[in-house]
Amino acid sequence: MVNSKRIHVLNNGEINKHGPVVYWMSRDQRVSDNWALLFSISKANELKVPLHVVFSLTPNFLNAGLRHYSFMLHGLKEVEEELKNIGIAFNLLYGNPESSIPEFVESLKASILVSDFDPLKVKIQWKHSVNSKISIMHLEVDAHNVVPCRIASQKVEFGAHTIRTKINKLLGTYLVAYPDIPLLKYKAESSPINWNYALNWLKPSPDVTVVDWITPGETAAINAMNSFLNVGLAGYSENRNNPLLNAQSGLSPYLHFGQLSAQRLAVEVAKSTAPDKDKSDFLDELIVRRELSDNFCLYNENYDNVEGFHSWAKKSLAEHSNDEREYIYSLNQFEKAQTHDNLWNAAQQQMVKTGKMHGYMRMYWAKKILEWTISIEEAMRIAIYLNDKYSLDGRDPNGYAGIAWSIGGVHDRAWAERPVFGKVRYMNYNGCKRKFDVEKYISSWLGK
Repeated sequence: MVNSKRIHVLNNGEINKHGPVVYWMSRDQRVSDNWALLFSISKANELKVPLHVVFSLTPNFLNAGLRHYSFMLHGLKEVEEELKNIGIAFNLLYGNPESSIPEFVESLKASILVSDFDPLKVKIQWKHSVNSKISIMHLEVDAHNVVPCRIASQKVEFGAHTIRTKINKLLGTYLVAYPDIPLLKYKAESSPINWNYALNWLKPSPDVTVVDWITPGETAAINAMNSFLNVGLAGYSENRNNPLLNAQSGLSPYLHFGQLSAQRLAVEVAKSTAPDKDKSDFLDELIVRRELSDNFCLYNENYDNVEGFHSWAKKSLAEHSNDEREYIYSLNQFEKAQTHDNLWNAAQQQMVKTGKMHGYMRMYWAKKILEWTISIEEAMRIAIYLNDKYSLDGRDPNGYAGIAWSIGGVHDRAWAERPVFGKVRYMNYNGCKRKFDVEKYISSWLGK
């Protein structure tokens, strides 16, 4: 049912054949189209034991606020309801997973522990810590990538062109339809969760407000996907880089929280009647670019700082570190959109108000932070802080890789040398004017 190459042994411990299987859900917060859940069900049936799904709530996770926690908890409430219907217990834990998961595993005398694949350092550290406190087998299942990250490549890739060939060779093996969820032989129940209490317990920062343009949850994700396939995919290739056309899919929050499977989306895109150019361009971003970001974070522990840049970029940026900056802004000025550039201010306001920013504007936004800060280190810190705090899809490999591309030339080549940027690719206001109606974009977020 589940390709064995999706499964990675994290702790080669014993299997307690009498205890339930525990699936520690984290990155892939859905019931349908979830290889980790399918594997957990198959192991529970094989061992003739029930299955418990568990999620551990962590406050102040990488600058997440009310916007993010509210979206996530609404999705998890739907997960609880769907699991109950098929006889799987759902348990919500409170506190650091490094403690809560081992305690839960021990309380149930679990047979094995299954977890989602996640390349972020904090998640890897959680798993290392959990493994030091449990004796049972711990298996990680990559349910997030079409081609499992550890299988696509065993090293950090230079760029999209180097990983694309590797991924495309494997798509025939991994880009397959999902099987139906099998019946669970031994069912389990759990107490209903008080979701209002969960949100209050987290005490999320209220200044990052909930947005109303997107409805959270697995059902809403599928509906949004179908809407995009029906009315948005045709013309995607031509219109995607114009921030005024709203031509991007809007699905990234669902993909980030795992409420939508990238593989399901890829399968449905491939089946659609949209023009081949639109489908191929979208699939390249969905599969190659997304999985390149996972590769970057898994194999480069410095994905969120300057040490993660290519040597040519570090050298070039260092040589220009003392170049005069025409403008210097503080974090507070950036956050409040108080720069001299109303195009940048508009992009910042779009992110603050809606939790998203057009992909083309994200590049401009990050590159200008490099241009208007006192150091590369400060630019990285500010860009990551703002993106993680306000973007619904922040705290994600795509975000870290995109910022490292914009500021440090990661996954890019050296360009003509210029002040401040060195050989890192440059973007400016006039370049944006050639792409779209800049004044209209500014007006839409800052007013006349």
